[in-house]
Amino acid sequence: MNKFFSSATIMFMACMSVSAGQSIDVTVNNKSKAARQAAPVVIQLNKYGNVKSALVTSADHEIPCQLDDLNGDGIYDELCFITDVKGRSEQKFHIVMSDNGEPRKYEPQVYAEMMMTNKKITKSNKQDLYISSLTTDRGVNPYWMMHHHGPAFESKLVAYRIYFDHRQTVDIYGKYHQGLELKQTQFYPDMEQKAAGFGDDILWVGETLGMGTLRGWDGKAPTMISDVEHRTERIVARGPLRTIVEVVDNDWKPAKDDEPVDMTTRYTLYADHRDCAVDIKFNRPVNTYKFATGIINVKNSVEYSDQAGLRGCWGTDWPVSEKDSAGHKRETVGLGICIPKANIVSELAADKDNYPFVVNTPTDCLHYDIAFGSDNEDYGYHSAKEWFKFLKEWKNELNEPIEVMIN
Repeated sequence: MNKFFSSATIMFMACMSVSAGQSIDVTVNNKSKAARQAAPVVIQLNKYGNVKSALVTSADHEIPCQLDDLNGDGIYDELCFITDVKGRSEQKFHIVMSDNGEPRKYEPQVYAEMMMTNKKITKSNKQDLYISSLTTDRGVNPYWMMHHHGPAFESKLVAYRIYFDHRQTVDIYGKYHQGLELKQTQFYPDMEQKAAGFGDDILWVGETLGMGTLRGWDGKAPTMISDVEHRTERIVARGPLRTIVEVVDNDWKPAKDDEPVDMTTRYTLYADHRDCAVDIKFNRPVNTYKFATGIINVKNSVEYSDQAGLRGCWGTDWPVSEKDSAGHKRETVGLGICIPKANIVSELAADKDNYPFVVNTPTDCLHYDIAFGSDNEDYGYHSAKEWFKFLKEWKNELNEPIEVMIN
């Protein structure tokens, strides 16, 4: 079963804030005729004091939820849960928040990890130097010191990783069967795990845009995120319902004549989703700047574009460089990116590396979404026709989010 990402629109109906320890009622309304599966519901907690635990119920049934501290100050900022909603219907939930205790425990439906390479351990799926965050100074490149080259995160459908270097490329890991795998394979399954049906790295990204990586734009081509004073990558949230991975670039000059800007990028992946939300925040408005993003031009791929921000491809290529192809097979993948039309400066023709866009924002933030599928999946898509149909349905869901009303 394939699920989509639908951003929850929070509509605060109460005139007064509810103090921690009290309860609120939440109505989730799906105005679309299409059913929503695993739709995320996100509640901002700044009105409710120092929330330390929460219980979400619907029709007297407990619903798994998650509390997240987004800025590292020790106070939870958001509560989230996911729900299925039939077309043109609504659901009601009751939430009790408390200023004591700790978050309730639920079975993990997502996973995230970040670690340094332990050179004393020779096996690539037995590494043990787990970390949550790393900051480097100008000119320092920890790419080869990081196991799987940066943070990795997954739902039961897909997995992603973010390179920790000047590329900051988004790379992907495909699966054969639904399930959480990264804790066992650490992105590099051994032969025994492959024989047992575990997934693997399925895309060679090199210096391309990979899966929706944001880069600078110099007027002719994308530019790397090289000129930065500090670079930080950290795991903000680890589950059980969503992972959030953050990349911070301080004093980045996207192009030669641009003034430096601080950029924070967050990648959010929800349970039962193959798509990932990309949210970018700058420390000031960047309306005069231009950026590049898009997806890699998989070799011999077929392209789809609606000329309004939705673009995808379906193709087959080696997941590693050809010199390292021993033990690998050619992989067939479907890639997709959906960018709000208002942020598109131009959709450029495909080149040998990418299906690129030039984008900008009149404000200090930018949002878009990425998604992928593997032909290996026993639950997914197996042709360009099927994949492009998914992309169209996905965009429809992104454009018709559920509404959340707090009473």
